[in-house]
Amino acid sequence: MIEDDPLIGKSLKKGLNEAGHECFWAREGMLGLEKALGQQFDAIIMDIMLPGKNGIEILGEIRGKGIKTPVLLLTALGSVEERVSGLKAGADDYLVKPFALQELIARLDAICRRSVTKPAMVLVSGDLKLDLTTRKLSVSEKEIMLTPTEFSVLELLIRHAGQVVPRKMICEHIWDSDWEGTTNVIEVHINRLRNKLKKGGTESTLETVRGRGYVLLSNR
Repeated sequence: MIEDDPLIGKSLKKGLNEAGHECFWAREGMLGLEKALGQQFDAIIMDIMLPGKNGIEILGEIRGKGIKTPVLLLTALGSVEERVSGLKAGADDYLVKPFALQELIARLDAICRRSVTKPAMVLVSGDLKLDLTTRKLSVSEKEIMLTPTEFSVLELLIRHAGQVVPRKMICEHIWDSDWEGTTNVIEVHINRLRNKLKKGGTESTLETVRGRGYVLLSNR
């Protein structure tokens, strides 16, 4: 859920959890976009009027990356033009505020049922193959043992292969959006992961971009 209104966000998260859904709540657009690009979700509930990037812009970037996760848009703007513009941008459904929680959950269930696209269970970058089902990494069919944290870090890096991933984004990916600590702790996990990749004989490299973050590069 990407929603900047604290009252709506808190109420929706509580209602969704009580309905049996596990809900991650991003309180601003950029964090929501990072999560949508970096993790797999069954559905995304997103407000249109967001600070920074609005919901239509975020939706365009998500769809532009080939992510087909069902999206339910929320907005206080209920004109026909607004609804059409949201649907044309790639939304699966549209709900105007104020709304009943029961209707939102019913619409959410409906767009999830309509979604026939299954998320990829294996991520590949160069000679690296990350199986999300078995939680195993292999390099040219040779298995490399990773801790759960190392696996999560590598999953994010593979999803953004060739792009610089900020330290803060990695921390939030592992420890949720409420992370307020230093990013130095991630360097320990990065160094261990880098050493394991080297020992595994991969042609891919995990580079540090000073002052910015890390990037996974494939030499294939």
